Amino acid sequence: MNPTLSSKSAAAFLRYHRTGERRALRVPGRLTWRDAGGALRFVSVMTRDVSDVDVFVECQVPASIPQFRLVHLQIEKSARGNSDLPRALQQGKVLTAIYRVGPCKQTTGTPEGYALRLLVEPAASALVARPAIAAAH
Repeated sequence: MNPTLSSKSAAAFLRYHRTGERRALRVPGRLTWRDAGGALRFVSVMTRDVSDVDVFVECQVPASIPQFRLVHLQIEKSARGNSDLPRALQQGKVLTAIYRVGPCKQTTGTPEGYALRLLVEPAASALVARPAIAAAH
């Protein structure tokens, strides 16, 4: 199964507006996902800014990940104690979806970064994926 959002889920996903204030925050992390062939892929990232529902990450090496791909984001353990991080990112691995691909570098043709939507309820005490999105995974 290709772990991308269905077109119906993607349309609902795009209507979800930013509800949190973005904070400039640079902490290291890692994205993991399965490619179209089912192989596990990963890339080291650095956050550029975060909110309670979004995070923009810059890849440390070139990586091409399609829009709406479901990926896991995990902040490096040494940086999880940062009080500016949303609670979900302090806990460990979080399911996210790529909702915007940054501009591509002219030299490599790969995106400069990815905007990720955290697929957790910000106000929830437990980390629970949104049912409509989780079903697409």
